[in-house]
Amino acid sequence: MDIQDLARDIEGKLIGNVDFFSIDGFTGKFTFLNDAHTGDIVIRHWIDAKGIEIAFQKNIACLITQTPKDGACQMAEKLNFPLIITDKIELANAYALSHTIEKFSPNSTNIVITGTNGKSTTSHLIYHILDNAGYHVLTNTDSESEFNTLIDPMVSKLISDEVAANGELDYLVIEISEVQGWLGHLMKNHAALMSEAVSPKVGVITNIAMDHIGLVNSIEDVFDEIVAVPKAIGDGICILNHDDELVMKLDAKNPFYTSMSEISEDNSVYFNGSEIVYGGQVILTYDELPFKSAHFIQNILSAIGATISLGLDINVIAEGVKSYKALNRRFAKLNDSPLILDDFAHNPDGIRATISETKKLLGENQTLYVVCAIRGSRGIEINQLNVDALVESMDDNIQLILSSSNDVVNDLNFVEDGEREVFFNTLNENNVEFIHYDNLKECLADTYQKADKNDVILLIGAQGMDPAESILNDII
Repeated sequence: MDIQDLARDIEGKLIGNVDFFSIDGFTGKFTFLNDAHTGDIVIRHWIDAKGIEIAFQKNIACLITQTPKDGACQMAEKLNFPLIITDKIELANAYALSHTIEKFSPNSTNIVITGTNGKSTTSHLIYHILDNAGYHVLTNTDSESEFNTLIDPMVSKLISDEVAANGELDYLVIEISEVQGWLGHLMKNHAALMSEAVSPKVGVITNIAMDHIGLVNSIEDVFDEIVAVPKAIGDGICILNHDDELVMKLDAKNPFYTSMSEISEDNSVYFNGSEIVYGGQVILTYDELPFKSAHFIQNILSAIGATISLGLDINVIAEGVKSYKALNRRFAKLNDSPLILDDFAHNPDGIRATISETKKLLGENQTLYVVCAIRGSRGIEINQLNVDALVESMDDNIQLILSSSNDVVNDLNFVEDGEREVFFNTLNENNVEFIHYDNLKECLADTYQKADKNDVILLIGAQGMDPAESILNDII
């Protein structure tokens, strides 16, 4: 790689040294400043003069940033250190991903998954099916969604580290956020840009719904972010949710459909209410599924469609599905009596689907306690949509409990007054009774004490509910 070509490809301006800094050039690895070694390239959203000095001392090849500040440019000139400044850091991360795959995993078969809901479960299912079949596979999906944003070089680093430690990969399963941004600014066409960088044989689009308010403000905006993904997948096979009206408007060259009801398309897998069917043959019965809720079955269908499209044997796929265990916080059971379920439902569709599925578990004279963590520092708009979804989901058998989780969140996830007030005002306007707790520990302790052993407690929300399992372990 030539540094001038790199700067041009990421629409960057090169200052300081006009060549790679390390004597041996570029190692091929993109990484973080703390983890960098001689000859690596570091990508950072911002850098200051001190960071340039550290990069100089580490003898890295060059540094790429979007925001130089506090004398960074002057220090690069002074030390004759190569600094590339780009207005679109996402171009650098897409370049890093593409280059890393080409260098470290050129023979792997690659899969991308995007959409508003179900990405992580679908990705992890595909990963598990392949891993269970004996393949060397890597995914960026993890239970806390730390590695799937693709706004930094983490996935590039994961790939190069994995190949160095364990040899060449057979498959890469990459989860891609359908909408992405930085400091409130939308990174336009993020999903398509990253999908193209991966060069997938199979791409999955789970659904199109509202989330990431502020970055996008309408369902049309979300559609605009996903519409170019099929083109980025190119000749690869697109797994499309046949039940989603907007997904069905996408123009895919090689579509494969999934549905929660019988459909007639040749390239399809569907659930008929009691069985999963492909090519006229039953491949899994309802009783064989690891999870029975509708949104999980839709994720299972997407994963089956993807692995069928990869050419895996149907029996191998079925065994992988039957042996699957969910990621943390994906409708996970934390306790039996009372039944406590924990789900990462953090947007309107997720809230509606999760409460709807939980209601099906209730018998006569049972109460459902819905414990919801308000989304902190995400804005009034997404919290308005979330509380609207709660209002729609309430009935006489549900008691609603809210937590601001001040005791467990950091300043990046702290619930602002306006976010809390939109919950209170909307619930009061709709005559929905609720209890609010400032702290999650008190919230969970009181709810557990209040619930009868036959009742059901559903925990929902994002960062404010993440520590619930460990807190409940102490309480119980």
